[in-house]
Amino acid sequence: MIKNKNICKSKEIALYIHIPFCKQKCLYCDFPSFASKENLMIDYSRALAKDIEYYSERTIKTIFIGGGTPTYLSLEAWDNISKAINKLNKAHDLEFTVEGNPGTFTEEKLKFLKEMGVNRLSIGLQAWQNNILKKLGRIHTADDFVKSYKMARNVGFKNINVDLMFGLPDQSKENWKETLDKVIGLNPEHISCYSLIIEEGTPFNSMYEKEKLILPEEELERKMYNYGIKFLKSRGYEQYEISNFSKPGKECRHNLIYWNLEEYVGCGSGAHSYIDDLRYRKNENIEEYIKTVEENNNLKLDEHINSIEDNMEEFMFMGLRKISGISIMEFKRRFGEDIFNVYGGIIKKYTDNGIIIHKDDNLFLSERGIEVSNSVMCDFILT
Repeated sequence: MIKNKNICKSKEIALYIHIPFCKQKCLYCDFPSFASKENLMIDYSRALAKDIEYYSERTIKTIFIGGGTPTYLSLEAWDNISKAINKLNKAHDLEFTVEGNPGTFTEEKLKFLKEMGVNRLSIGLQAWQNNILKKLGRIHTADDFVKSYKMARNVGFKNINVDLMFGLPDQSKENWKETLDKVIGLNPEHISCYSLIIEEGTPFNSMYEKEKLILPEEELERKMYNYGIKFLKSRGYEQYEISNFSKPGKECRHNLIYWNLEEYVGCGSGAHSYIDDLRYRKNENIEEYIKTVEENNNLKLDEHINSIEDNMEEFMFMGLRKISGISIMEFKRRFGEDIFNVYGGIIKKYTDNGIIIHKDDNLFLSERGIEVSNSVMCDFILT
């Protein structure tokens, strides 16, 4: 096992901040987020500010505020968070993203975020058809999305991502084509396309088990995905990760930190961290999180020091999510081992059948490899 190294405070890290409040919980969502807890917003923001300030000696290169629905948070709560963020040592080229959902945007909030230094928005649309949005438990319509998007542009946001989903209940390929076409018409800088996954403990899981959820067949879902790749490429969006597409130079730098197995810290309830080979999380329960911060107790739960093997595994299955794949030289630099001494048999198996492509210094998934990526990545677990 690798021992926990002395913390190097000169290293740049990424910061994730979790906002666990939602106006209404989507039926597919298993994230640590909650509806009807608005009364905790102020106390939570104070605790969160204290959590954020703990990292004020670090240099922060990206900030991502996710949820939940960050744009549902009250302006008073945002003010507490903003004061803490102002105390951070931020890199000069900081990428600062905030997630939001249509129906929770106001011009006042957007202006506040802009003044706070936010330079990238991620807006959750998911689908263009209002009947599908309703089935997902979304609180907005397509018109609400367009209003929110245009409002953000008018306030001055020049880097916007739109989140989309395919493989949805009763979604046809034509619905998916229309969604992509309408979104492209608005010209966002970045588009994320995720397939629906039925997660345990969600209302969708219960409906699925009772056969009350009609989902597209696997073959249709594959066609939707492949259509999305080709369509977005034809409109100037390069695929740089299994589910993410961007205009040149507009890749999400924060998410690349996860895929490159670089260091990040998470603030807020349910947030995860990976720093100095240590993985840990914070309490998902909002009330308990607030109490722990107020009492100055240790916030770190499930602490785990990654071994070299853990880091090798994560480097492989996170890195293979990227279209460029992983660097053979970088593997050697990080771990002091030749990748073929560690994974030679697995790499040969997948390069022989065309699932993985070896080109120069890179190993990456082929088109077919992306389709079966989950099973491929499992093979890189060493223990």
